[in-house]
Amino acid sequence: MKIKARMIGLDLDGTLLTTEKEFTPYTKEILRKAIAQGIVVLPATGRPLSGIPGELLHFPGIRYAITANGARVVESQTGSTIEEKLVSAPIARKVLEIFEHYDTLREIYYDGIGYAQEEALKNVERYIESPPMANYIVTTRRPVPDVRAKFEAENRAVDKMQGLFATLEDRDAAAEELKSIPGIVVTGALDKNIEVNAQGVNKGDALIDLGKRLGIRRENILAFGDGSNDLYMMQKVGTGVAMENGTEEVKEAADYVARSNDEEGVARFIEEYVLD
Repeated sequence: MKIKARMIGLDLDGTLLTTEKEFTPYTKEILRKAIAQGIVVLPATGRPLSGIPGELLHFPGIRYAITANGARVVESQTGSTIEEKLVSAPIARKVLEIFEHYDTLREIYYDGIGYAQEEALKNVERYIESPPMANYIVTTRRPVPDVRAKFEAENRAVDKMQGLFATLEDRDAAAEELKSIPGIVVTGALDKNIEVNAQGVNKGDALIDLGKRLGIRRENILAFGDGSNDLYMMQKVGTGVAMENGTEEVKEAADYVARSNDEEGVARFIEEYVLD
């Protein structure tokens, strides 16, 4: 049975992109066909706007992007913001203070740009074991001498905050500390990271809100994901598809499970279940 999708939201890391961060020719071909069929196709990612590959952001027919886990929704061609839901400066300060208790690569996102501690970026392998992921972080973040100084100089709300931890023990301890802060939601997409957004921010609601603007009902929204920051997306949209390489929690919440990202599972699912 074909799925009547009018919008498709695509997580990137571990989902649309391979482990080597490739946007494969076959996947491109299938997305072109979906767009030609009139389906709104867009990335729905935890990445900042500046972290989305140009070949995807400017892919013919892709007009929108959901970034920072839903905190910022933009028009992909112009970068103009359609909607933003930010972490207030006082709350962000408390989060940053907790991250500073641990050996972390700390990031703050402003206006679609990720800023990270320069010294930590030079030692990125301490925090990220996957070379392709480490390369993505290093090549897409703006290094600053001191993330705290950058935050205090800006003194305003942030899109999202991320801590990449040296150990799982530190990550778990920080997650426990963060429970004391109201008004945030804590997720993650990597083994040793924590992502912090404003309470209520998630990719699923962002997709549904954008759908309303475009006259697309929730039932006609399809989404793909693999990590804990995709959980609400699986639960909220009309059809949620988890990747075989995804977490058990996400697979249990999804309506379907597709092949892994390294088997081009997104494209294979769309070709079989969506395209005319």
